[in-house]
Amino acid sequence: MSTGDVVNLMRISITEVVMLSGPVLIVALVIGLVISIFQATTSIQDQTLTFVPKILAIFGTIAILAGWMFSQMSSFTVNLFSAISSIG
Repeated sequence: MSTGDVVNLMRISITEVVMLSGPVLIVALVIGLVISIFQATTSIQDQTLTFVPKILAIFGTIAILAGWMFSQMSSFTVNLFSAISSIG
């Protein structure tokens, strides 16, 4: 296995992680931003006001995208194991 193969494998792995975690992180960012704007305008500084809606939105996003995430991860794993078997 050459250095180029390792670099390509790492690039594909990082891309896969970003693709799988991106939607969940974007939802958490948007919900957190909306709640922080709401807190700033109403002067409510309750910590659970931030946590509960954000965790519910994250769970909802994972529930909606679970099938797509699983298919992406399984496809990546199959490709990875086939690449490993072709090297050895």
